[in-house]
Amino acid sequence: MSICHEIKTIIKNNLHAIIELRTKKTVKPDGSFVSEGDLLCEKLILSYISEKHPDFYLISEESPNNNIKNHTKDKLLILDPIDGTENFVSGLKEWGVAVCVFEKGKHLESMLALPELNEYMISGDTFSRFESRIMGLSSSLKKEDLQHIKEGFEYRIIGCCVYNMFNVIRGSYCSFENFKGAWVWDIIPGLNLALEHKLKVEVNGEKYQGELLRPDQKYRFKISGQ
Repeated sequence: MSICHEIKTIIKNNLHAIIELRTKKTVKPDGSFVSEGDLLCEKLILSYISEKHPDFYLISEESPNNNIKNHTKDKLLILDPIDGTENFVSGLKEWGVAVCVFEKGKHLESMLALPELNEYMISGDTFSRFESRIMGLSSSLKKEDLQHIKEGFEYRIIGCCVYNMFNVIRGSYCSFENFKGAWVWDIIPGLNLALEHKLKVEVNGEKYQGELLRPDQKYRFKISGQ
């Protein structure tokens, strides 16, 4: 069983415990929330990696101290234990877990998980794509940004990158764009799953081809159907 499939099992087996901690939250220095659910999810996955794959190093939103040092290692697990924490602590089900595995700078596998919706997308999965006229937008946009979006589309702002990427990959959105910038753990699983399913992927205005991204900067990106 692959790393992503094993982590899926861990999440499903511990989902009740994670959800029980959604109301226990603190404010981080950047003003965003972190919940004890985020920390439990990361702890469970880190324990699994330490036991089953001790040669892998972690890059994670909630454990940033070693991210730069670990970035140079041969085997990496890139993790966002809960993406969309604002949704999660507010009782919304549109939150996700993002997992990406790299070895020697090459992508091996990724997972986008929407645990409370019981939706999972893992490298190798096949599915029929929808045709949509909906464009997904990042919730980081400000009022003045919205004044410049193109006419002629339906738009959605959900507040969870995993949810948005899941939907553009399966065709429920025609595109998903963040022109303000997001961190590697938010986006690299979705970027690589989008490539696997033959979507057009741009990062910082350039064609993305599956390369490892640094964890110390944000990236603008767009995913769209061909």
